[in-house]
Amino acid sequence: MGAVLFDATGTLIELREGVGDTYARVARRHGVELPAWRIDDAWKRVVARREPRCFPGAAASEVPRLEREWWRGVVRATFRATDQTAVFPDFEAFFDELYAGYATAGAWRLRPDVAETLAALRAGGWRLAIVSDFDHRLTDVLEALGIAQLFEAVILTGPLGVTKPDPAPFRAALEALGLSPAEVIYVGDDPPRDLAGARAAGLQALDVRSLARFAELPAHLATLSGPRPQELR
Repeated sequence: MGAVLFDATGTLIELREGVGDTYARVARRHGVELPAWRIDDAWKRVVARREPRCFPGAAASEVPRLEREWWRGVVRATFRATDQTAVFPDFEAFFDELYAGYATAGAWRLRPDVAETLAALRAGGWRLAIVSDFDHRLTDVLEALGIAQLFEAVILTGPLGVTKPDPAPFRAALEALGLSPAEVIYVGDDPPRDLAGARAAGLQALDVRSLARFAELPAHLATLSGPRPQELR
């Protein structure tokens, strides 16, 4: 039997609106009015120089708290970089709402053709799993978008203390599925991270952007020499 592993953001899901738009809209409800484009620009600068969201040696039970604190630092730094005179009456209340919102379908949507294509792959005998750098909220997002039940495993890099392109999360997915690299293909949208990490673990890798439509994926998989779906009985 064969399996397809997927990246999450940019491959299966995408934001409904820009980061700056969301931050500005929630900030407005908490007494701070700033242009979305300025927030977005500041956010990109902050994230670009921020240490990776990675906590080597941390216990798995501690990772959700550490991820939340990492994002709290990003958000506070973003508003300071946007306008140092902006003051929230209650920053913690603002951050709580913002952070919780990104775990819902209000912030995310499926990319075109994803739901139907994943269902078709499952019906065709493929086993499906996710390997992602997303934080612990991904499981809530998948549930909210109605596709969580299609995946046998969701491997997040956080509890492993690494980020892509480290091959460790890909190997963890192979272990979870009980498969060899030759039986699995990885689909992602970031060559230096997704595809390089998968190949370092011995997997075939496909850049989803090479497909004109996500719905082409089952036909493309049929042309590969290597992983094959489970024979239906």
